Amino acid sequence: MSNTNALNRSAALASIAVALLLVGLKLWAVFSTGSTAMLGSLADTALDLIASLATLIGVWVAAQPADEKHRFGHGKAEALAAMFQVVLISISAIGIAFRAVDQWLAGSRPEAAEGGIVVSAIAMGATLALLAWQRHVIRQTKSLAISTDHVHYQSDLLLNLAVIAALALDSYAGISGADPLFGLAIALWLGWGAWGASQEAVRQLMDHEWPEERRAAFLEAVARHPEIKGLHDLRTRTSGNRDFVQFHLAVDPDMTIRQAHVVMDEVEAILQREFPGLEILIHPDPVGHVDPKDLSSEELLTGR
Repeated sequence: MSNTNALNRSAALASIAVALLLVGLKLWAVFSTGSTAMLGSLADTALDLIASLATLIGVWVAAQPADEKHRFGHGKAEALAAMFQVVLISISAIGIAFRAVDQWLAGSRPEAAEGGIVVSAIAMGATLALLAWQRHVIRQTKSLAISTDHVHYQSDLLLNLAVIAALALDSYAGISGADPLFGLAIALWLGWGAWGASQEAVRQLMDHEWPEERRAAFLEAVARHPEIKGLHDLRTRTSGNRDFVQFHLAVDPDMTIRQAHVVMDEVEAILQREFPGLEILIHPDPVGHVDPKDLSSEELLTGR
C-alpha cells in the first residue's frame, strides 16, 4: 500500500511540474501570437495545474488509513478530486467557446505563429512523457484521480495539435477564421472529455455495483470451494482504488461455528488471490434458510 501511495503521489507531482512549465511557455505564446486557440490551450493548462493540485490532495487523503469516523477508508476522496477536475474542465470549455465566437465575429487573426507552434510542440513532448508515467502508475494502482488526470492530459495532445494546425492554416495558408474555429472545436472536445471523465467518479460516489463480467468472475471464484452450497445478497462497490464486497454464503446446517469459520477463511483466501486488496464481509447461512428481507432460495448462486 505504501508503494501504491508513493506512485500516486509521484504521478500527481509530475503533472504539477509539467503544468507549471507549460503555463509559463503558453503565457508567453498568447502575448506573442494573440491566438484564440493558444489562449484556449493556456486556459486548459492553467486549469490542469489546479486540477493536478486537487489530484495530489485527493490521492493524499485517499491514502490515509481507515479511522473511527471513516471505517471504510478515505478512497472516495479520489472521486471528489476527479469531480473537481470535471468542473474545471467544463468551465474552461465554456470560456474558450465564448472567446472563439467573439474572436470570429471580430475577425481577429493571430500573429508570430512560429513561436506558438514551437511552444505547442514542446508541450506535446512534455505531455507524452507525463502520459507514459501516468499509464505506468495507473496499471500499478488503478487510481481514479490519476486516471481522470490522464484523460485530461490525453486531450491536451489533440489540443496542442489543433493549436499548431490553427496557427499554420491562419498564418501560412491564409485561411481566415481557422484559429477561432479550432478554438471552438477545442472547447467542444474538452466538454466531451469532461462528460466522459465524470462517469466513473459518479459511479463511485453513488456506490455503483461492479460490471456484470466482474461479478460473474467473482461468483465463479466463490463456486470453486466445495463446501459452498449457494450465495445470495451480493453487494459490491468501489472506493478509490479499493473494492468492497459483502454477501451471504449457504453452508451445511450441521457445521459447527468453528467449521463454518474455517470455510469462510478459505473462501476469503480464494477471493484475495483473484481480487488482491479486496475488503470482504461474509454472512454464513444454513442451506434452506430464507430471511424475509433477503432474496428467495431459488435465487441462490445467482449473486442477486
